Amino acid sequence: MLSTLHVRIAAELAGVSERTVWRWLAKGRRGQVEARPRQDGFSLSDALWEVLAQAGGNVAELRRRMLQAQEQGVLEGWGARCVPSIPTLHRVIKRDLGAGRVLEVARPAGARAGVEPSPYDRALAELGLTDGAGGPLVEEPVGDTSAAQSGPGTVAAEGRAGGVRLYVPGARLVSTRQVAGVVEAVGHTVAARGMCCVFGDPGLGKSVAVEQAVRLVPGRVPVWRAVAGVAPALPQLRASLCEALGLPLGALTHRAGPAGQALAGALAQPGVLVVDDAQRLTPPLLDYLRQLWDAPGCAAALVLCGAGSERAVARASALRSRVLTWHQVGRLEPSQLLQTLSLFHPVWAQADPEDMARVDEQRARGNFRTWAKITSHVYAARERDPARRVERELIEEACARLGPYP
Repeated sequence: MLSTLHVRIAAELAGVSERTVWRWLAKGRRGQVEARPRQDGFSLSDALWEVLAQAGGNVAELRRRMLQAQEQGVLEGWGARCVPSIPTLHRVIKRDLGAGRVLEVARPAGARAGVEPSPYDRALAELGLTDGAGGPLVEEPVGDTSAAQSGPGTVAAEGRAGGVRLYVPGARLVSTRQVAGVVEAVGHTVAARGMCCVFGDPGLGKSVAVEQAVRLVPGRVPVWRAVAGVAPALPQLRASLCEALGLPLGALTHRAGPAGQALAGALAQPGVLVVDDAQRLTPPLLDYLRQLWDAPGCAAALVLCGAGSERAVARASALRSRVLTWHQVGRLEPSQLLQTLSLFHPVWAQADPEDMARVDEQRARGNFRTWAKITSHVYAARERDPARRVERELIEEACARLGPYP
């Protein structure tokens, strides 16, 4: 008796959908089987080959675009009737490349050993962060619901940008010198296709800075974001990586061999794998990442981020020796305070610099997350009484709401 698993395997091998296999079986039971010459199965049309080139050779991105085209009903216009699995796409692309088909963005398997000057220079040149006058770069205010659609530089209306909560309407992401340092470090690592570890105390803006960095990477370079779970085991890490890379979870999560092959195949395309909260990973899990990165033909960069991630990586000696860039995110300096907070939210525009300096020394201590919470309470007080000025009394009331653990 054939099960759903048998049908799924047959569909992947034949490069067709599961529904097609079930239809074949139904015809077979009715005796409607006719002999046909053997075919090569799924093949990429010229239109799909062009889509693959536009996606930078990223097979997962190609499949995502095919699924989107299928939903829009235009997939047949690309010369395909169904969307095959990623392993099937890898097999077909490898077959076509071996037959001499040219893909402009294709790279030799061992290309990571030497980085070509042109992509390296282009990647670093496009990682600019200042506004041309040397000042911090500011994004649009949070809470602007007039935008019809989201895109690069657009912040979600509920007060989150890049997965980071900003706590108050009207707040803006500000690229400080600390953020610029992370952008430069991550940009170099991406161009060199190496490893980077971004670390520092909680609340200093590591995740914001890394998000800024990967958003400034040239658009054709895919970015895969994975978050380490709490006390994860290897199956949970594999599931997180598969989800980030767009691989099928159900078929691969608990199959170590096929999952490793699928992940290695996906990472053979140039891209950036960002693992947040990397301090939660044990040395065996970090060594698993190292094995994926050491696989022949790997062309992806790896960015590990998190408070204490440097200590976790240090315990995995094999991975530690391969880290190209270590970058520590520092606290907000007193000289940056007035300009940065004024750009972060207009509520600070008329505040006394001495009051802000005293609060930073006694409560915030250069922690931007703490300043964001203080800003939220000051904003709420001004909304209740617009006539109040942002003076010492109001700021102290806001700080009192932080409790003993700001």
